[in-house]
Amino acid sequence: MNSTKRNAWVGWVLLTCVLLVAGGCAKLKARDELRKGVNAYKEGKYPIAVENFKNAIELDPTLLNAKLYLATTYANQYVPGSEAEDNVRLGEQAISEFQEVLRDDPNNMSSLSGIANLYFQMKRMDEAKDFYKKQIGMDPNNAPAYYMIGVINWTQTYQPRMVLKTRLKVKPDDPIKDEKERLALAERNAPLIDEGMQALNKAMELQEDNSDAMAYLNLLYREKADLANTPEEREENLKTADTLIEKSLEIKKAKAAKPPTPS
Repeated sequence: MNSTKRNAWVGWVLLTCVLLVAGGCAKLKARDELRKGVNAYKEGKYPIAVENFKNAIELDPTLLNAKLYLATTYANQYVPGSEAEDNVRLGEQAISEFQEVLRDDPNNMSSLSGIANLYFQMKRMDEAKDFYKKQIGMDPNNAPAYYMIGVINWTQTYQPRMVLKTRLKVKPDDPIKDEKERLALAERNAPLIDEGMQALNKAMELQEDNSDAMAYLNLLYREKADLANTPEEREENLKTADTLIEKSLEIKKAKAAKPPTPS
């Protein structure tokens, strides 16, 4: 090897070493920023935590935990129900950061759950349901995701039914006697009721003492009662609803009566 080639080779080796050292230092700094961010997050110092996590990601774009913490920090600052511009921006930013995590790790359950919960809190029900279904696709035994689909479907059926009854001047607990209106409501609500019932029954199958799922199943039976073709069918649905709510309350009372588990 002549001196020119040798010098070039030595130079390349030295450059490689410098780059490796620099890369290693950057990763160490990234993890230090992550550590600082986690501490700030635990202390509720969210703006400081955000900057720490951003610094960590800039130093090491492969640091998935920093991206997840950044998304979670934004999500924790979002206030459900507030339409303030800054608050809406926080929710959108949290969703965007969770999406960044999913680009690196499409099966990241924490991000799927985070997005689903944010969409639900933002009352974007169809989008929330899509992400709860994605959770179920990854974990068919995810009882909370089935439960949330039931909650969403009840929300999507209750509101239009109440709007209709208000317009028709029908009391909330009275049947809809206008057949044309009732059939139109059934066409819209029946598929949602059926899907919601299936989801809640699955949640109860996975968690037999899921009193909340029973309570919402009771509510969906009441929605179904308002779509009934006959008084007998309506009464049967209401009877099933009453049975479910009674059982739900019994389970809640039994849980409350249990002595606390020793820590």
